[in-house]
Amino acid sequence: MAKAMSSKQDLFMCSICLDLLKDPVSLSCGHNYCSGCINSCWDQEDQKGVYSCPQCRHAFTSRPVLKRNNVMAELVEEMRKTTIQPDAPADDGDVQCDVCFEKKLKAVKSCLDCLMSYCETHFKAHNDLNRGRNHSIVDATGQLQERICPRHNKVLEIYCLTDQSCVCYLCTMDQHKGHDTIAAAAECDNKKQSFLKIQTRCQQTIQKREKEVQELRRAVETLKSSAQSAVEHSDQMFDDIIRSVERRRSEVTELIRDQEKAEVSHAERLLKRLEQEISELKKRVAEMEQLSHTQDPIHFLKNVGSISDIPDSTIPTSLTVNSNLSFESVKTSVSALKTQLEEKLDSIFKQEVLTVSATVVLSVAVSEVQAAVTEPVTREDFLQYYCNFTLDPNTANRYLHLSEGNRRVERRDDAPQSYPDHPERFDDKWCQVLCREGVSGRCYWEVEWSGQWVNIAVAYKTISRKGEQDDCWFGENNQSWKLSCYPNKTFVCHNNKQTKLPLVASSRVGVYVDHRAGTLAFYSISDTMMTLLHKVQTTFSHALYPGFGLGIESSVKLL
Repeated sequence: MAKAMSSKQDLFMCSICLDLLKDPVSLSCGHNYCSGCINSCWDQEDQKGVYSCPQCRHAFTSRPVLKRNNVMAELVEEMRKTTIQPDAPADDGDVQCDVCFEKKLKAVKSCLDCLMSYCETHFKAHNDLNRGRNHSIVDATGQLQERICPRHNKVLEIYCLTDQSCVCYLCTMDQHKGHDTIAAAAECDNKKQSFLKIQTRCQQTIQKREKEVQELRRAVETLKSSAQSAVEHSDQMFDDIIRSVERRRSEVTELIRDQEKAEVSHAERLLKRLEQEISELKKRVAEMEQLSHTQDPIHFLKNVGSISDIPDSTIPTSLTVNSNLSFESVKTSVSALKTQLEEKLDSIFKQEVLTVSATVVLSVAVSEVQAAVTEPVTREDFLQYYCNFTLDPNTANRYLHLSEGNRRVERRDDAPQSYPDHPERFDDKWCQVLCREGVSGRCYWEVEWSGQWVNIAVAYKTISRKGEQDDCWFGENNQSWKLSCYPNKTFVCHNNKQTKLPLVASSRVGVYVDHRAGTLAFYSISDTMMTLLHKVQTTFSHALYPGFGLGIESSVKLL
């Protein structure tokens, strides 16, 4: 019974909602519908006054009175319990079935003709109802509207090579008439083949770079080991030198102190004898003074002989103490030793500087190779380095109007702004503006432009702002690089040297800077792809600041 009902499952489906009948009612023509579905359908026909069966188109002059089909309701309920296996419910991120009413199930297929996605049950019903119509079926996708031409509401199945965009067959008859076109599937195969070649080259380059990275890392490890050994050896030698110098210093100090002690001892002995002799002489002078005042001649004559005889001095007549001794020679010797040590230290220092310099060079080389290997490829990769910029009002030319939180700029020659004077502001001749924030590492940003033309640039902050020379103009000097976008031409310019590029069809441009690697790249951004326009490989000496130059009635917005 269950197998029989399962084989006739389409008999229990409502042809309006493509689901199992709910509260089934029957028409006189024999077809069954959900009560809610047929009533909603006929509510829309009330104004016409004619009611028909959605399947056989049998017409009724008056709106029929609907009666519940109890037998069909029981059969449907039995089928729900015994034969219908529940489909998987849709989780977050899954494409949901567009037909499911109460509980949304996970869609398995999408129809590009009906522009709807279906679960297993409703996909089978879709195929039964459209048997022989050859609809375009793909795996379930939530991007059905992206596959439809917004102008003609037709499936995008053709690729315009001229404008590099997907179009429908009606587009080839009007705005893309006469353009080179190809089937979208064929162009997809061509792009995939190109991608395979690019992937192969990328893989080869990655393997080569990884090998270089390994070799450089081994060289760095060897260098580090050698440097560590040299440091340990030099530390040991310096310790020995310091100990030797300390020992020699102690010996010289001891020698000087010994000589000082001997000379001082000799001087102190002489000093003591001198002081004793002075004391004796002072005593003799006092006695002579006293005797000279006596009135007794006899007493004077008896004592004058002993007082007037001055004993000979045992102290040398010339007393000298060598205060300099041989200390000058010691100073000279120590000074010579100091000079020799300094010369030797300078020589060792120069050798170590060379070693450190080699380490720095190798480290920079490793960083550059690693940067090359990890360079972003997809738009998602670039968005990891997204930077948020704002326009700097202090640099804005007075014909430029800033808005949307200083993230949009528009040129209006008929309504100049009353900006205050500022040394960083561009003169009237240069309708340009710089951003506040600079770039010194990796950074990516996107802009959208419109109007006659715009210059999308990066510049050093030292770029000129005043005067009549082209040194102020983005791209006309060695201080800046620019991408110039016109409706009929595109080119890049640096130091007044232009390079023509293919015409940019998209109004959205992406800019990527790797300051350390010296990379600057411009990309054309569309809804489905990211195309490299031009890449600059150089060496940046200062931080880069995003900037914009605008033609009449043109605008740029930071996205």
